Amino acid sequence: MKEPECRTVEPARAGLRGEIVVPGDKSVSHRAVMLASLARGTSHIRNFLPGADNFSTVNAMRALGVPVTELGNNVLEIAGVGLDGLQEPQDVIDCGNSGTTVRLLTGILAAQPFFSVLSGDASLRRRPMKRVSGALAGMGARITGRHGGENLPLAVSGGNLHPFRYNSPVASAQVKSALLLAGLFCEGQTTVREPYPSRDHTERMLSFFGARVEASPGQVTVHGRPQLYGRELTVVGDISSAAFFMVAALLVPDSQLRLVNVGVNPTRDGILEVLRNMGAHLELENRREEAGEPVADILVRTSALHGVEIGGALIPRLIDELPVLCVAAALAEGTTVIRDARELRVKETDRIAAMAGELVKLGVAVETRDDGMIIRGGASFQGANVKSHGDHRIAMSMAVAGLRASSAVSIADAACTDISFPGFWEQLQGIVSR
Repeated sequence: MKEPECRTVEPARAGLRGEIVVPGDKSVSHRAVMLASLARGTSHIRNFLPGADNFSTVNAMRALGVPVTELGNNVLEIAGVGLDGLQEPQDVIDCGNSGTTVRLLTGILAAQPFFSVLSGDASLRRRPMKRVSGALAGMGARITGRHGGENLPLAVSGGNLHPFRYNSPVASAQVKSALLLAGLFCEGQTTVREPYPSRDHTERMLSFFGARVEASPGQVTVHGRPQLYGRELTVVGDISSAAFFMVAALLVPDSQLRLVNVGVNPTRDGILEVLRNMGAHLELENRREEAGEPVADILVRTSALHGVEIGGALIPRLIDELPVLCVAAALAEGTTVIRDARELRVKETDRIAAMAGELVKLGVAVETRDDGMIIRGGASFQGANVKSHGDHRIAMSMAVAGLRASSAVSIADAACTDISFPGFWEQLQGIVSR
């Protein structure tokens, strides 16, 4: 059996310099494939993120009868089949490790006049699904699964949904998106309310493809049975991927990096707000819009950081960036408190426990809480052998930490970075001066 890839990161001997082009946004890539499949006509999706999770969505749509062609250079051509053109799959749909694939696809499949089964890898089969299947049940969906619908595999007996008004107890883009996608197939209006605004890529993409969407802070309504049309679009760069290089440039002395074509959606830019609150020097240049998504170039310079509190409405805007923020907090002056982030317990791994455990190996004082952690800043990272826990964001966070360690940091099972950032290690090597 092939051993998981191990990567060793040496301390940076000089400032990080250059320009980084991060991959296409993972969340936007998922949604672009799904809505192009439900549209009439041909779509071309450029700068598609060619990671394992996004190809789970591509292969799921292929299993449902949608022609998806890879044209090279991260361009997909999708011959949309329309709202009523999906076909019953011949086998279980394998969603791999992608929670976004399974949760959003559950909303689409709940409205189809056929039977389907969704499953995934061992990690995904442990992750919670009831908040999506339970919410869809309010529209009349018939979904069963292990542990009362909490865990995969999920069996979906689709069809006969009705429009719905749902008050979500949590701010969850995946729950919201599943309901809005199901609402496309219903006559009438489907509305989702949230305690805090969650990322709004689905709403923006629905509008871009031709759906009628009404959005206000904390609430969104989709009008059912729209005519969706094939489109030409370029996926914006993923701010979650850019975050690793932002933090690296802030922490390594005498660094200056420019990150180009990064999505700066206001429901996703919590990382920028927190880093600025910590004292970061960040400039947004060349602001523009692509496929309904705001985009900019981000200039980052080395900065002296200090501890902050992170919680409340900020959490949905930076949930994926919290692992690398932990690295920034460990080297910042003072204490950083992360709260209201219980969602981290049910990501690819328990990110609270995993990040705390790996930071301790580097010499950081960390106290975990049920919904977050307290990080005592001012640390000096020591070299260590650390683990990714099979989690791409932990692997890349440990790589950033390695740039500021006293000696080499070796990261076990580092190949998982390909899930969201193919080419990460090559990009990192390209900006490290020796």
